[in-house]
Amino acid sequence: MKAMVLSEPKTPLVWTELPDRHPGPGQIRVKVLACGVCRTDLHVLDGELPNSKTPIIPGHEIVGRIDEVGPGVTELKLGERVGIPWLGHTCGVCPYCEEKRENLCDAPLFTGYTRDGGFATATIADARFAFPLGETGSDVSLAPLLCAGLIGWRSLALAGEGKNIGLYGFGAAGHIIAQVANWQGRKVFAFTRPGDKANQAFARSLGASWAGGSDEMPPDPLDAAIIYATVGDLVPLALKAVKKGGRVVCAGIHMSSIPGFPYEILWEERQLVSVANLTRQDGIDFFDQIPKMGIVVKTTTYPLEDANIALADLRAGRFEGAAVLIP
Repeated sequence: MKAMVLSEPKTPLVWTELPDRHPGPGQIRVKVLACGVCRTDLHVLDGELPNSKTPIIPGHEIVGRIDEVGPGVTELKLGERVGIPWLGHTCGVCPYCEEKRENLCDAPLFTGYTRDGGFATATIADARFAFPLGETGSDVSLAPLLCAGLIGWRSLALAGEGKNIGLYGFGAAGHIIAQVANWQGRKVFAFTRPGDKANQAFARSLGASWAGGSDEMPPDPLDAAIIYATVGDLVPLALKAVKKGGRVVCAGIHMSSIPGFPYEILWEERQLVSVANLTRQDGIDFFDQIPKMGIVVKTTTYPLEDANIALADLRAGRFEGAAVLIP
């Protein structure tokens, strides 16, 4: 197998040939067909997440076909197309797992961070965390749904049932969840980098009722706001934009420090919450609804060996939607 390997943080990925790997009990081997590039991959590369493991193969938005099944795997079969998300393994015995809150597991493993991921021609996955995808939809369009879509789905649920939803950051997750919110009958307000007229136009083309810079206030008070950009300075701005009793959801795994802010913008029962990972039920629910939503995923594709270019383009905001690597 071949892979783009991170040897240590803050260094480029290296194109590497590795011995073929075989699945153990409860595992599958997947031939990678497409792997999305996520902002969390940048945090892995930059060494911004705790307890990182190197060397590591990044990538956690994986679409592929099972080409080998380990002992004890009965619910998946050879040749089946599956998706492999960020949460790649849980202990199953801690209080959180027993309460079906496995996203908060005390001993998790994360795809592309603490276990090898999908910037490769093949990967090994825990069969419990491989979602059957069926045959509808292209490999490329499905890949970003494995994190941008799933974390977006969970963050939208945590935002509550309010009608006016603000999305701070209109990249991979934002452009997917804007369409989900529209499908649910909500009104979307998209916030981009100040002055980013092109991305604001992109947001409006996907049904946003309003689009402007993150330094602007929306024309109507928000019931809830979801922050996808990993910028702590956005938290006070979002709190100012939500109405009394509103909620601000921080959807990133990593975020820069949140500056101090006056209590008055949190007062009146505004809430500030975070999203941590996902559960298998999130995946089941989300992919069950996908065929009904009519989501159009905007992607830019790169050959696997150009992963460093894709990551640099993501960092600089040089494309709309999501980047996807093709082995």
